[in-house]
Amino acid sequence: MAKFTVNTHRFDPYRNFKFRVKIDNRYVAGLNRCSALRRSTEVITWREGGDPSLSRQLPGMTTYDPVTLEAGVTHDPTFEEFANLVHNFEGDAASSLKNFRKDIIIDVFNEAGVKVISYLLSRCWVSEYQALPDLDAGSAAVAIQQLKIAHEGWRRDPSVVEPAES
Repeated sequence: MAKFTVNTHRFDPYRNFKFRVKIDNRYVAGLNRCSALRRSTEVITWREGGDPSLSRQLPGMTTYDPVTLEAGVTHDPTFEEFANLVHNFEGDAASSLKNFRKDIIIDVFNEAGVKVISYLLSRCWVSEYQALPDLDAGSAAVAIQQLKIAHEGWRRDPSVVEPAES
């Protein structure tokens, strides 16, 4: 089977450095890393009482690993505003029970900058937020903020299809 149905001449898979993440239908500025989308399904071993020499395996509960987003520290407040929905240190309430979950979209682009794959993460909320990294006056590193997102699953967007490449 061909790896690419529209561009049958293409052999190489997509690169992992052209991507964007949308929160509240806006792309996050300065995003430089997004961890893998990973799910695991528990294996349940079952054995029938009358057949002691054979055990079977059944699928159990499926869990989704959290997704970590990293971005350079800028004046874009997206990460901080999202994290504050779960716990707002300055607000009257500890959290916003109405709006703290959001759907997030991860878009992957080909080398020409055309969207080729899109995933929707459902009912996401911030489980960890790092506003600043360790600061070091002797280093020339970029200041990175981090957002760890818990979610209830992801699915590929079927409306994003393989584009024709020239």
